[in-house]
Amino acid sequence: MFFDLTGQTAIVTGAAQGIGEGIATRLAQAGAHVAVADRNTEEAEASAQRISAAGSKAFAVAVDVTDSSSIETMVNTVLAKTGQIDILVNNAGIGGKAAPIWEQSDQDWQGVIDVNLTGVFQCCRAVIGSMRERDYGRIINIASVAGKDGNPNMTAYSASKAGVIALTKSLGKEVAEGNICVNAVTPAVIRTPILEQLTPEQVDYMIARIPRRRTGKIEEVAAVVHFLASPDCSFVTGQAYDVSGGRSTY
Repeated sequence: MFFDLTGQTAIVTGAAQGIGEGIATRLAQAGAHVAVADRNTEEAEASAQRISAAGSKAFAVAVDVTDSSSIETMVNTVLAKTGQIDILVNNAGIGGKAAPIWEQSDQDWQGVIDVNLTGVFQCCRAVIGSMRERDYGRIINIASVAGKDGNPNMTAYSASKAGVIALTKSLGKEVAEGNICVNAVTPAVIRTPILEQLTPEQVDYMIARIPRRRTGKIEEVAAVVHFLASPDCSFVTGQAYDVSGGRSTY
């Protein structure tokens, strides 16, 4: 089977719901043993149980991506349980406050940067040593078309996702000589609970710029991540893959 992940271990952060759970489910269905990582341990357990009940392999692990010690504990827990980490999907993220920059506080800015950008940096750093030792790994960072285009009233979110794209390109080059691929996925607006953090006007603004005139589906994001997480993604690294319904063309 193409994109077969049998025998591999995947960590998906923010996997208790939404896009993260969709990605975790897809990777597990392809044969991976998936660590459902989230700071909401109760929902992570429920997500892992749903995946396991469908006949795939998954377990919950607690993580706060803003805390490097929590990330280290997560990585050690997964390694102790499965012996390896083949795939990391940095999905955990927040939308932040929807408001113009003059109404944003230091805390509004820093809260988004800590989760969306610093969290990705710390998770990548935590697993890359193990991947380099085994000369194998796939890292997929969930960014956003907002990181390319910039959405008004979402300065922190847009800036954080632009940072994720640049981080992806830099890390991809740093490990390109080995069998480690680092890529980003840049969705447009996807119908998930994160939309509840935004105003209807913000959502309408984003949909109006999608040529397909609809929100994306979780399954559509998961399908792209699946390829990037697979051994078949052997000559693709440092790239940003749009799942945008035609919004971005570069």
